[in-house]
Amino acid sequence: MSKKALIIVDYSNDFISDTGKLTCGKSGQAIEGFIVDRIKHYHEAKENIFFMMDLHFENDPTHPESKSFPPHNIIGTEGRNLYGRVGSIFNDIQHDEHVFFIDKRRYDSFFGTPLDTLLRERKVDTLEIVGVCTDICVLHTASTAYNLNYQLIIPKKGVATFNPQGHEWALTHFKNTLGATVE
Repeated sequence: MSKKALIIVDYSNDFISDTGKLTCGKSGQAIEGFIVDRIKHYHEAKENIFFMMDLHFENDPTHPESKSFPPHNIIGTEGRNLYGRVGSIFNDIQHDEHVFFIDKRRYDSFFGTPLDTLLRERKVDTLEIVGVCTDICVLHTASTAYNLNYQLIIPKKGVATFNPQGHEWALTHFKNTLGATVE
């Protein structure tokens, strides 16, 4: 029997809010209800939930993303807070032993974080990944998860990006190349 965990990638104000610094806007807002429902499902089942959050510092020219994207998810700013109802539900459950909030410094939620160790300690073998951006951080996280032999579930209703072509390409890649269940 597989043991699952929910991974929520970068669902912050800067990526989702209309006024976010690097926003997906309406496409990111449209997945909010689905993500909230998945969090409730995993929480009620006492399954592990990981909130993986992009972390940047003000005026950091050393970070590789500085060349590609405007400053976003700056530590200590409102933009880095979890968006809307996802933020509210996190506030209600954040102290439970199966809920984690982990900072990440690259697209990939595994790179330089304790995510893999925490998943293995809990005997997790299947990851359901939701959040943004489908073709950037969700993609890099899913690719590493595949290489680490996790089974993958990527719900179409749970991922979004600001690039419609990139979104469709990534969904196809998850299914055809990474063997993910894309539902």
